[in-house]
Amino acid sequence: MRRFWQRAKDEDHKSAGEVAAAAAAEPEPLPEPDPSAAAFFDVDNTMMRGASIYYFARGLAARKLFTMRDLAMFAWGQAAFRLRGTENSEHIGSAKEAALSFVAGQRVDKIVALSEEIYDEVMADRIWHGTRTLALQHLDEGQQVWLVTATPVEVARTIAHRLGLTGALGTVAETRDGLYTGRLVGNLLHGPAKAEAVRALAQREGLDLARCAAYSDSINDLPMLTAVGHPHAVNPDPELRAHARENGWPVHDFRTGRKVTMVALPVAAGAGAVAGGVFAGVALRRHYRT
Repeated sequence: MRRFWQRAKDEDHKSAGEVAAAAAAEPEPLPEPDPSAAAFFDVDNTMMRGASIYYFARGLAARKLFTMRDLAMFAWGQAAFRLRGTENSEHIGSAKEAALSFVAGQRVDKIVALSEEIYDEVMADRIWHGTRTLALQHLDEGQQVWLVTATPVEVARTIAHRLGLTGALGTVAETRDGLYTGRLVGNLLHGPAKAEAVRALAQREGLDLARCAAYSDSINDLPMLTAVGHPHAVNPDPELRAHARENGWPVHDFRTGRKVTMVALPVAAGAGAVAGGVFAGVALRRHYRT
């Protein structure tokens, strides 16, 4: 009797499984690869509300890797730099060596793991759903989708991975024996450097830039936007909005009432503002410590 009931139960399970499989919807066909086209997205205020490196620094501060006073000075420096107005090469040059000094001596694998934790805790809720939808549309068309940002490449890769994108181009920090030295390799990935990175990637991947698209909120990314055949303005600053209108570029604004969302501090007006904030914070930190 026991074996009979066991056999009946096994048959019930099998029948239920077969019925479920038969009722399953046919899977959506995978998009045909489009190997010669790609889309490039800026991060700060384009893909995400606010400055990603500030959120990263805030996460490090919460873990005692970056003091709250350092964070306050970082925010002050960023705001002060924004109030001063336009970016300049002298300031960005000074920021070059200081921008990642707060991770000097830290292990690369540790910072990579922390960037994943910090994304989940602080950044995930700040992704613009409208911008992500634009990125997913390119993926649905079989195209590569890359983030291009002045944010450290480890953080940028985490964001790209969490969003299901192809990859990320970001500022590269110098490492030695698995540790950060606190210096950068080359320059910040900012302004014209973004365009050069896109061109270099296009050559490596066999992309036709005339078929590619780029998305940004800032007039500072004009070199990248004009390097492709399909530029788009996303949550644009006034200068970029005017330029986009004059040239017939699509404009996507996901901000409530077309006003910039203020998150935690005045958002960075481009990579130089981020670097400027870091530099000011680091300079003040060194001043107080000496």
